[in-house]
Amino acid sequence: MHCARLAVLLALLLSLAACTKAQLHHQESFVFGTRVEVLIAGLDDAQARPAAAAVLREFDRLHRTYHAWQPSELSALNDAIAAGKALEVTPEMAGFLVDAQRIAAAGDHLFDPGIGNLIELWGFQSDEFKATLPDPVKLAAWRAAHPGMADLRIERTSVSSRNRAVAIDFGGYLKGVALDRATAILHERGVNNALINIGGNVMALGTKNGERWRVGIQHPRQPGPLATVELNDGEAIGTSGDYQRYFELDGKRYCHLLDPRSGGPAMQTQALTVLITPRPAAGTLSDAASKPLFIAGADWPELARKLAIDQVLRVDAEGRIQVSSALHRRLEFVGTEPKRLDIFSLDGSRPHGIRGIP
Repeated sequence: MHCARLAVLLALLLSLAACTKAQLHHQESFVFGTRVEVLIAGLDDAQARPAAAAVLREFDRLHRTYHAWQPSELSALNDAIAAGKALEVTPEMAGFLVDAQRIAAAGDHLFDPGIGNLIELWGFQSDEFKATLPDPVKLAAWRAAHPGMADLRIERTSVSSRNRAVAIDFGGYLKGVALDRATAILHERGVNNALINIGGNVMALGTKNGERWRVGIQHPRQPGPLATVELNDGEAIGTSGDYQRYFELDGKRYCHLLDPRSGGPAMQTQALTVLITPRPAAGTLSDAASKPLFIAGADWPELARKLAIDQVLRVDAEGRIQVSSALHRRLEFVGTEPKRLDIFSLDGSRPHGIRGIP
């Protein structure tokens, strides 16, 4: 269900490309448990094909190397942590771990890659998961242990943990890293105009034959986009939603976005999108930042300011739409603008404009 409704829709882009004489090279694959696409504009296939293929090879390498639930370098580290042992890791992995620690701390640990065992308790590590609740005794034990990235000790390439309950799952982090890697690979190969989509996390480079790349933001409860937005060179967009990986039990929806404070799924939000303006590691931030803002619920504006993100769109649990003023100026809602729209200035914690009647 999560692959059928990508947070950011590219079908419109592809259909428009078919109607123009300008070249648009397209390659896709299935990596990180989702559909990935590379679109390159303005180059012939002989130039574009090897560049896109190099990106997809790097995606596959990252996926295999850092898979938490299949034999990999990351699963070996998780095994060592569970055994109370230190492990020598590659410089690349050590760098990822340090970066993930920083991002987790910046987001008040609402998104924390160290909660792998909690993900497993809920069954969300599997492509096919059952509509069952976790064992309450095991869940209570996890909450008592309270593991997280802060428990890791990283000394150059030696990694250990003061808490054996830590298990690292780079889902929600690695797709963003892959966007940044794709950007570097394409630039190295002379590609300056491209769009990279990893299951709804998107990075825009340059333009689509002179026009800005336009992407759609998925409506969390209806087919098709809620709104569209044009991306500038170097901007990245990421969405977290309760419609991507979830199960329903006794009429209640349980999504894969878990709140480490309670040990259960976040329930206050249907979808949250961040648009990251050009900066170093914009792709990584687009993936990692949407999660803590989603989990923060109504407190998202304060956390967005802390993360220096001024372009946010949120649909709350009741379907009410909230948007930052900076992103509202750029959005084009599909159909008519929502009847109720709360527009937030991230200079303050309250809406500065409310359209429609509650």
